[in-house]
Amino acid sequence: MAFFAKKLGIDLGTTNTLIFIPRRGIVLSEPSVVAVSLHDRMVLAVGEEAKIMIGRTPETIVAYRPLKDGVIADYRTTEAMIKHFIKKALGVSHLFKPEVMISVPAGATSTEKRAVIEATLKAGAKAVYPVPESILAAIGAGIHIQQPQGHMVVDIGGGTTDIAVVSLGGIVSSTSLRVAGNKLDEAIIDYVKKEMNLAIGERTAEEVKIAAGSAFHCEEELEYEMKGQDFLSGLPRIATISTNEIAEALSDHLDNMMSTIKGVLRETPPELAADIMKTGITLTGGGALLRNIDQLVQHATGVAAHVADEPLFCVAKGTGVALEHLDIYKRTLLTKRGM
Repeated sequence: MAFFAKKLGIDLGTTNTLIFIPRRGIVLSEPSVVAVSLHDRMVLAVGEEAKIMIGRTPETIVAYRPLKDGVIADYRTTEAMIKHFIKKALGVSHLFKPEVMISVPAGATSTEKRAVIEATLKAGAKAVYPVPESILAAIGAGIHIQQPQGHMVVDIGGGTTDIAVVSLGGIVSSTSLRVAGNKLDEAIIDYVKKEMNLAIGERTAEEVKIAAGSAFHCEEELEYEMKGQDFLSGLPRIATISTNEIAEALSDHLDNMMSTIKGVLRETPPELAADIMKTGITLTGGGALLRNIDQLVQHATGVAAHVADEPLFCVAKGTGVALEHLDIYKRTLLTKRGM
């Protein structure tokens, strides 16, 4: 039997994990959630099965996200989660360890990158290629990063917002802001608690953001009916929240995001800044789906902004493109770690 090793790309996100296999596309998209028994630390469920348990478990079980702000917060549980996802993506019959390209935040430290590499190797990888999310998002958005032209990519994930200017296959200036989708959800929870005396959970806050959220106030408002627990009576209650109320709840975090984007633009060399004025700012990640976020970026920076096609999948698709042309990308992007 001829030896071969499958290649797969992993978009390892705080909120969701996606796996891309060349010529097959995205084969897995599941929440980055694990349910663990507190008695013996045994992993009981991973992904979608674990997410539905959040806020619904008895005292002996906890369901949580083992990654925080885009990096590993619980090493052992992250390893178990990656192992489960690789096995599910390749099937139980796979014979050889795969080569894995995996995303890491642009601002990840060497220690944080090493933790991702080691966890992925222990989860069953033959070799691991860690690549900054910004680069993968740019590739997945269809940007030809090898050209001598500046492009700015803002990847708004669950745990981090990665902002980078790329040219000639590398990052020229960048930062990783630990304000993203999860912080926006928390802001909605806090607003509803303060203004409506209602307690809602993470899932409800995310639903509110998706259904009626906006990056700024608008004339045509949507409304969303949410269910929660009244702080005064302790009883279940229904309340309605509007688009402009959500925009108010999100304003501080979005202002922080806009300030950071402007900070990266200020650090960009003039020739590349001129390129970005022509090419615009590309928005990727789940946070790019927030209504009017492109208009907010354009208003804050004076540079045209647009949302990439299928922004949720850009990083995963980027791993696929890079894996299919590994000889090209190895020279500029990759540090191989394997066994």
